[in-house]
Amino acid sequence: MSTATRLPAALAARVNFGFRAPKVAPRFIAAVPLTADQGVIAHMAASILLDYPTPERQRQFSLVRSGVVGLPDPLRAAFDAFFTGIAGWNEQQLETHFTATFDLKRKCCPYLTYYAAGDTRRRGMALVRFVEAYRAAGWQVDADELPDYLPMVLEFSALSDSPIAQELLAAHRDGIEVLRSALEKVDSPYAQLVEAVCLSLPLIDDETRERYLNLVNEGPPTETVGMTYLGNLKPFSAHANEDVSR
Repeated sequence: MSTATRLPAALAARVNFGFRAPKVAPRFIAAVPLTADQGVIAHMAASILLDYPTPERQRQFSLVRSGVVGLPDPLRAAFDAFFTGIAGWNEQQLETHFTATFDLKRKCCPYLTYYAAGDTRRRGMALVRFVEAYRAAGWQVDADELPDYLPMVLEFSALSDSPIAQELLAAHRDGIEVLRSALEKVDSPYAQLVEAVCLSLPLIDDETRERYLNLVNEGPPTETVGMTYLGNLKPFSAHANEDVSR
């Protein structure tokens, strides 16, 4: 039992003298072998469920739930845990939870370049890389959403045969893992969906693991500037994320 849990309730509300919680060593998710079709189903399901839960989106949930039945057990269990977690919530409750989680918590950002670049000048170029990646695969980006939005990247992965989709996810695997850890920390049902995504991806390498541990403990960069991601587009590279992080 920790010291905090032994404190009487009256003393639990402490004055903040600047103490920081010790650095964490989060758990890592083991990859689950998938067929090509299973990968498509997993990423499309996660894309739909991780998007903002409009009434129209929520009407698709029952179809998604039936669609993931044939996935390997760890993935199916993760999707089932999400549906169990939101059971009994009405439309407004789910929308409120989504907004409070993804819009108001820094480490729960659904935009992948935020984890490596934060609100800094580097993020503009990182977003350009995503635009060029989609174009290199023959796809166009909907201007209503930023190109690094995780549900969009997952939809791209599900619908495109291009290896670029997997390269984008691999290049930002550390950010996806940070998102999963942050959602677990706030006990959000959405953590189960990001876990399903992680289960569908290859094991992370040592370099990605190190970036992940740094991000989960320190958070994304915080330099705030005015940015736009449209401009002179440079050719897409599978190693673009390395360029941006320098």
